Order: sequence, then C-alpha cells, then structure tokens
Amino acid sequence: MKFTIPTQEFNYLINRCLNIIPTKTTLPILGNLLIEAADGTLSITSSDLTVGVRCSAEVNIEEAGSTTLPAKKLAQLVRELTAVNVQVSTNTSHITEIRADSSRFKLHGMSKESFPSLPDLSGAVKFKTKQSEFKDVLSRTAFAVSREENRFVLTGVCMSLAQGIATFIGTDGKRLARNILPVSVDHALKASYVMPIKAIEEVLKVLGDEGDVIVYLAPDKLAFETEDTFIVTKLLEGEYPDLNQVIPQSVPNKVTLHRDELVVLLKQVGLFSGEKNQVRFLFKDGELKLSAHSPEHGEGRVSMPANYHGAPLEIAFNPGLLVDILRHNRGETVSLGMTDAHNPGVITDDTEKEFAGATANPLYVLMPMRLEE
Repeated sequence: MKFTIPTQEFNYLINRCLNIIPTKTTLPILGNLLIEAADGTLSITSSDLTVGVRCSAEVNIEEAGSTTLPAKKLAQLVRELTAVNVQVSTNTSHITEIRADSSRFKLHGMSKESFPSLPDLSGAVKFKTKQSEFKDVLSRTAFAVSREENRFVLTGVCMSLAQGIATFIGTDGKRLARNILPVSVDHALKASYVMPIKAIEEVLKVLGDEGDVIVYLAPDKLAFETEDTFIVTKLLEGEYPDLNQVIPQSVPNKVTLHRDELVVLLKQVGLFSGEKNQVRFLFKDGELKLSAHSPEHGEGRVSMPANYHGAPLEIAFNPGLLVDILRHNRGETVSLGMTDAHNPGVITDDTEKEFAGATANPLYVLMPMRLEE
C-alpha cells in the first residue's frame, strides 16, 4: 500500500474515527485503525464492536492495499507533523513508513484479517433526510438521556417510526425530551430503535448544515451515511418504556415566558439552591417569582413578568435541568404548562408549527421537586 495525502486531511480523517477506539479491550486489534487504499479512495475505519465508523477521501494512491495501525500513536504523530503532505507506504510485514518532507517514521501494524468488518446494509430499509434537520432533532433529544448504566435502555435515544413520522424520545427519569421529524418511509412501517448515546454523539459530530444523511434501518442495528462518513451501531437491548403516560395530555395552566430572561434568572437564583438544588416558582397575577435558599449560602429572590392570571400557583424545579431544557429551545419565548405542584411541567418551543395532525413543537417534560418548607 502506498498513497500521498495532505497532512491536514489525514489528521481530520484519523480524528473523526478516534473516539470509537475503546480505552480497555481484550482484543488488541480494536486499538488500531483499519487503513485501506483502493480505486483512488482512502478509507479509515474504527470499531468497538458496538459502534463502527468509516471515513473516506479521494487521494493519490500509487499502490492499493491495507493495514491496521495503533490509533493513538498514529494520531499523535500526524498531529505533530508540519509538512503540507504526508506519504504513507506499507510493506508485506505490515511495517508502515510515514514520510513528511525529510522526516521518516515507522509504525508496526497488523493485518486486517482479525479486524471486525462493518456490516453491509445496502439491502436494508432506508430513508434520506436533511443533515441539518436530523442533527436538530438528535441534539434536542440526546441531552436528556440517562448516563446511569443501571438504567441501560434509557442510555439511548428511542426513535419510533409510524405513519411516516419519526418520533425521538430521550429521558433519564427526571426529564424527557420529545422531537418529531417527518421521513420518507413506507407509512405502513411501524418500528422502534434504541440508539446508544455513544453512536448518537458520533453522528452529531459528522452532521452539518448542508447535504443529506441516509439512515439505514435493520432489526438489530442502524447506520448513518453522509458523503464521506459511514457510522453503524448495534441497538440497545431491552424494551423502552411507553412514555406517553408520562406526558400530560392537558395542562390547565399555561404561561409564556421570555426564554433568555428566564435562563439568566435561574442561573442567578440557582446559586442559592444548596444541596437540594431546588428553585421555587411562585406564579401570581402577571408575575413569576423565583426563590431559593440554603443554610450554607443564604437566599436569592428574583422576579419577571408572566402572563399568568388566577390563583397563586407554586411549584419547584431543579434549576440546572430546566436551564438545560431551555438551552435546547430556539424561540424567543417558551410555554410552561403546569397542573399543580405534584405533576410534571411541560415546556414547549413556540417556534414550530403543526404537520399531518401531529404537534411538531419540541416538547419537554420536567418532574417537579417536593416543595421544602
């Protein structure tokens, strides 16, 4: 194998695959990157047996071939090179020489024979959608998933397909995010896929504001393909809970609030929320009062206008979780729907419309905290 590639492009391809490399593994080959050169295309692949990433670029190939090289050592070396171009050549013993101007380096690699191959999903059901739209729904959902391994199925984003609509849900038990995207699939297709957060994070890194992404659907895996990147992931095992019961179907009290102002005030008063990490919301005629107190830090009280009219309503939320939700909204204002101090609050973004009879607004549910005296 022998090829020449701009150093910056080589560094870019390597780094795009690097995050998949497992930190600990009983299979040494998984610590390597698979490098393949053929037909004018250089492909670099990484895998941890759950998620696989392959990045490709057109380069000047003098001799086709393949090898696997230690991922971190290769990445460290290429990152330090200052030459404009780098020439890579591998002999039959899988010793790879890297030339950068007058510099010469040799890395010992291994054959690709034991490297896990990425599955061929060319015959799978698939749909194409805009990268920008897919990135938007994933980012607005993935932040809410659980990071606790004992709730394994909740560490992924659930994508459900029905009637040509993809519904994305993420939750950690305290908050829930739901986003909807119409997709071009058979309306008779009804299925659910729980995607691990590690795969979602890699997909978000490669999605841009232009171009399309192709999503491949298989019973036990999903894949995502852009112009130069292919990501495949196994699905999480286990039954994702039916969260429709968690989402309140109606809330009698709806308040429109200025999003940025609410974020600023929550950050201010949240400094006094103490170990319980609780901020009290008191809605009175035309006003919202926020307060928090702790024996160690003291107390904070702030207020802002609110289009609330009715009997005083008090409820408590975790300020950090609410700020996180507000950051993933786009509109100047948000709607906060409430029933009472004991039922979940519903936050919706006011920037979206409706389609096909389904609410397209991103929707978030936040569990209240027990009001402390």
